[in-house]
Amino acid sequence: MQANLLQEARRQAEICNACRYCEGYCSVFPALHRERAFSDGNLTQLANLCHNCRGCYYACQYTAPHEFNLNLPGILADVRETSWEKFAWPRGFARVFQKHGVMVAIATVVGFALLFWMVRTFVPQGGKGFYAVIAHGTMVAVFAPAFLLPLVSIAISLRRYWRATGGGGLSLSDTIAAFGSAAKMKNLAGGHGDGCNFEEEDRFSHARRYAHQAVMYGFLLCFAATCSATIMHYGFGLYAPYGFWSPPKLLGVNGGIALTAGAAWMVWLKLKSDRHLGAAAAWGGEMGFVLLLGFVALSGLVLYLLGGTSLMPALLVLHLGAVLAFFLLTPYTKMAHGFYRLTALVKEAALSRRT
Repeated sequence: MQANLLQEARRQAEICNACRYCEGYCSVFPALHRERAFSDGNLTQLANLCHNCRGCYYACQYTAPHEFNLNLPGILADVRETSWEKFAWPRGFARVFQKHGVMVAIATVVGFALLFWMVRTFVPQGGKGFYAVIAHGTMVAVFAPAFLLPLVSIAISLRRYWRATGGGGLSLSDTIAAFGSAAKMKNLAGGHGDGCNFEEEDRFSHARRYAHQAVMYGFLLCFAATCSATIMHYGFGLYAPYGFWSPPKLLGVNGGIALTAGAAWMVWLKLKSDRHLGAAAAWGGEMGFVLLLGFVALSGLVLYLLGGTSLMPALLVLHLGAVLAFFLLTPYTKMAHGFYRLTALVKEAALSRRT
């Protein structure tokens, strides 16, 4: 199956390399035109460099019903999803999530929420705020490994990816260039800065770019909120609960709003998009990931708003269950695509510099 997929990707890449009409559309085409022949590693790198903006498909004169039947965004999406499953550690979990993402997300959130509800029986006396429901030490004991283990898994996966796509050394300048491209979502801006064609065929739009930026920067703000709370707790002896004007609350509330809005926007765009231009078999997994990410942010905001009511214990365990599910599922959901895509951008920066 994978061999047939790569062979079809190779056929389409060779036709695109001969045509070159889409040169300059995104980072994929300079990388594609640099090659004379395409190894499996080349195709995997191109697939993870592709942001699935779909502009090349709507510009192409060789799509169906032409006999060449090109669908480069679709075939690269299939190769990309297959590569994530192949490189994931442990293998197998990614395949399950891609096929049944929504159900897996719901089951893990509910299961972990019930687990946290049972943990309440071990709460020590004297806690304040959330710690009156679940002790601080219990949260640390659960979430520290839940945060570190996915990072180890992703590191192993990226090492496999790097080797499969040709290996090579890393440089600071290439890494900075890749982060700069990712920060601006350069490849979703289109070759001429008009945006891409993800949601409305040949109509150019920056909607997908802005939705991704809202999700990315919202997530980073939420992560910064957690880091600032950790520093205040262990570094300065300032313990939760914190007031609204404290760094954890300001960062977390604004990040949660951006993340919730961005995730909802992405769901809306995905529902409007043409499925056959993406990895159709992984549509459920992609949707499950976006819904889980949005629910983590939304449940956090609701918990903040209703934290002083009798609903707080139930909302807390539900939010913690969602956060724990998100962390543990990260290496096997589309959350991993950010790490792969950043790695692909680093490699592309290095290859561009050498040629």
